[in-house]
Amino acid sequence: MKRYLYIALLSLIGLMLRAEVPSPKHEIRAVWLTTIYGLDWPQKPATTEYGRKMQQQELCQILDRLKEANFNMVFVQVRMRGDVIYKSAIEPASKTFSGKYGVMPGYDPLAFVIEECHKRGMECHAWMVTFPVGTDKIVKEQGRNSVVKRMPSLCKRFNGEWYLDPGVPGTDQYILSLVKEIVNGYDVDGIHFDYIRYPEEAKKFPDRAAYNKSGKGMPLDEWRRSNITRMVSMIYDWIKGVKPWIQVSSSPLGKYSRIPKVPNAGWTAYESVYQDPGKWLQQGKHDMVVPMMYYKFDNFFPFVDNWVEISNGRIVVPGLGAYRMDKKEADWEKNDITDQIDYSRYYGGAGCSFFRCANVLDNTKGIYDELKNVYYKFPAQLPPLKWLDDAVPEAPAEIKVRKENNELELTWDVPEGKSDSLSYTVYYAINDSVDTQTSSHMLATGVRGNSFRLPLTDEIERMYSFCVTSSTRYRIESKPSKETIYYLLPYEK
Repeated sequence: MKRYLYIALLSLIGLMLRAEVPSPKHEIRAVWLTTIYGLDWPQKPATTEYGRKMQQQELCQILDRLKEANFNMVFVQVRMRGDVIYKSAIEPASKTFSGKYGVMPGYDPLAFVIEECHKRGMECHAWMVTFPVGTDKIVKEQGRNSVVKRMPSLCKRFNGEWYLDPGVPGTDQYILSLVKEIVNGYDVDGIHFDYIRYPEEAKKFPDRAAYNKSGKGMPLDEWRRSNITRMVSMIYDWIKGVKPWIQVSSSPLGKYSRIPKVPNAGWTAYESVYQDPGKWLQQGKHDMVVPMMYYKFDNFFPFVDNWVEISNGRIVVPGLGAYRMDKKEADWEKNDITDQIDYSRYYGGAGCSFFRCANVLDNTKGIYDELKNVYYKFPAQLPPLKWLDDAVPEAPAEIKVRKENNELELTWDVPEGKSDSLSYTVYYAINDSVDTQTSSHMLATGVRGNSFRLPLTDEIERMYSFCVTSSTRYRIESKPSKETIYYLLPYEK
């Protein structure tokens, strides 16, 4: 029986089986937060102080709902088509936020997103569109600030759009300069590359002159793949030399290459658009791959296996097409998505990412409710990055608990000299001892600072047990603190 037919069995057994399988302690639960055209955020440009506050409030509402469903990672789109959402000395600010290219909306959106994600215990990864830089209309609107105008030798026009040419000397340095701005200027947890490939109909891409100069006898397809691989390697090495905890990832096409199980795979990363993420993983130049696996059945399950097989122990996070449930798209059923979550969980995936954020939060066909109440009912830690640093941190000192109004406030002593480099996971049990290996005992993870508040929904007399662990930026967890017991007496004065 083919392994991926397990999903058929899952569909039949449904919630009965899922109830018996504990939620994983480590799992990536991510969304792509799309800013181009304001698809996910913001709904409107900000031209006034009120508009700025509305944009910020809108983001906080998005992140609150993600937090309620125990999501723990956000890929925020920081570069769209040669424009960015942060203060850049290289490319113009996006008009999505202010209504005009080159004008900031009165605040720095990237800094704001990072701060708000971290407040909620979520990682924030900077999602960059790599090579596409816009249509003729976009280039005209950006004017002299467009990279096409400033650095025309790096750009090619193809099928009505402009692209940075991976084969032209200087393109990799240009992309690196943008990465440097983000890494040096912001507390991001990752750099995430999208469209890090040749465009559709890639065989016709007009790079013959560059190939003739630097091809050195390589076949054209190998030369094109080597151009992107060289850039990935250079950027990875620079990031690790500056802030080694920052993860490098990308979202390649959902099918890496044609495999024996599916010889007629159609559009693939390796053959069709000259991406070689398998090599990036094998050479240790990627920490995570998030392939855009917006397909079903034989076009999904065997390719999850393939990604895991070539992962070299790095993180594989299938990207799921939540948008495909829309009636105007493919009209998928909810179980088409949940079956893919099940398969990814049990066969080597480290979690899932959803495209787009709005398709989840709009509760299309009940997907948000299903995630919140079933799949992501309990928090999850992010998988450890042991290949980067496996040093175990010191555990926090014993927790202190006090009741204030309708909350319990937990505080603990931060290990000396580590206030900026550690986050914390709070565990609890009621009338029992704490099991730190069980997700249902996890109250919160990714907590910054040295305190946590637990709302009390009722005040019946009971015993609480608490402990806290610390984690490094490489997600290596300490031993638990000494367990603290607190007796709630509802009528105490």
